[in-house]
Amino acid sequence: MEAEIWGRRIRAFRKLKGYTQEGFAKALGISVSILGEIERGNRLPSAAIIQDAADVLNISADELAPPEK
Repeated sequence: MEAEIWGRRIRAFRKLKGYTQEGFAKALGISVSILGEIERGNRLPSAAIIQDAADVLNISADELAPPEK
């Protein structure tokens, strides 16, 4: 469940900032297949990937994080 929420948020911010999966994966230094797994919620992103994604998207990791209930 948590992986799905992270994946949806990463995908939404990626699209909002105009990145393709290929371009975003390259900027993160990961494969497109790993990014796809994360975005589909099949893989929980590591703390390093979360921070790298936030840096590439020019947002804070807190903004990228799912809201707490």
